[in-house]
Amino acid sequence: MSPIFRIGARPSTLALAQAAVIKQLLNQRLNGLAVEIVPIKTSGDKMQTASLAQLGGKGLFIRELEQALTEERIDAAVHSMKDLPAALPQQFRLAAVPLREPANDLLLTRSGGGWASLRAGARLGTSSIRRRLQALRVCPDLEVVPLRGNVDTRLRRLHDGDYDGMILAAAGLKRLGLEPVHQGEGGIRGEISITELDLREFVPCGGQGALAVEAQRDLPIGGSLEIENEFQALTDLSTLAETTAERAFLASIGASCVSPVGVNGKVFHQRLALRALLFSTDGARSLSAELEDNSLPPGRYQTEQTAIRLGESLGRLMLDQGASELIGRG
Repeated sequence: MSPIFRIGARPSTLALAQAAVIKQLLNQRLNGLAVEIVPIKTSGDKMQTASLAQLGGKGLFIRELEQALTEERIDAAVHSMKDLPAALPQQFRLAAVPLREPANDLLLTRSGGGWASLRAGARLGTSSIRRRLQALRVCPDLEVVPLRGNVDTRLRRLHDGDYDGMILAAAGLKRLGLEPVHQGEGGIRGEISITELDLREFVPCGGQGALAVEAQRDLPIGGSLEIENEFQALTDLSTLAETTAERAFLASIGASCVSPVGVNGKVFHQRLALRALLFSTDGARSLSAELEDNSLPPGRYQTEQTAIRLGESLGRLMLDQGASELIGRG
């Protein structure tokens, strides 16, 4: 075991803040453990102008981190769960899935009033096909324009008037300490207004709001059974159930990183509910469905198996309704 436990993360402000969350949780549980955060620039970080589809998908945000794991330059990698493909390569595993932050999206506008403040032709920033199609259902006359860069850059461009509005994940703002004090009011840069988007109508992408700690499959994390046990204890079973169901659903329908699909799981009173919303690429058609399992068992393995079954069941239901055709696999 290395005398220093090394956590790999992308070099963005948000990614480093997420790695710091894991570092703090470890330090609380293992006082004597020295933890170092190792910034690793990924291919996705190096190409800031192209869209995710042009870049080749979510794998470009994790590839170099997985290479560092293989070469044992780091002991664990911290990702946004939504950046992971639906199925990990065989040599890797999820070592921990800590408690999830809010999964919903936020609408940020330069004036109060939310959607009502966006007039015909207003410029809405998002590079997500899912967010674009969801927004156009509410405001069909918007001009939706691509948006990349870190959160600070995006907020500055909104503040400077490059955009009239944009959609961002609530979790990212919260982890950076930029969440609004009151819902629907300014709180980030004074005149920016924030509206929380409903999870049923604006279904987020799978894994949104959750963190994933990735490690090599066949080795105790950090080469230590003690550290391995502590990482196991970091896993929140409700978050694990929700995200496992979401990922199983995406895998079952063959969704790619650019498929216009949202899926969100929610645990309540030992029940696991799963809702999905899928669009055709032109937005002309959509499918939505939801299922629920009302007997979520205790224990990590049992939780994962139940969540996988629910995700796959919802996937089969939507495939029966024509999901393959909508995402271009039919």
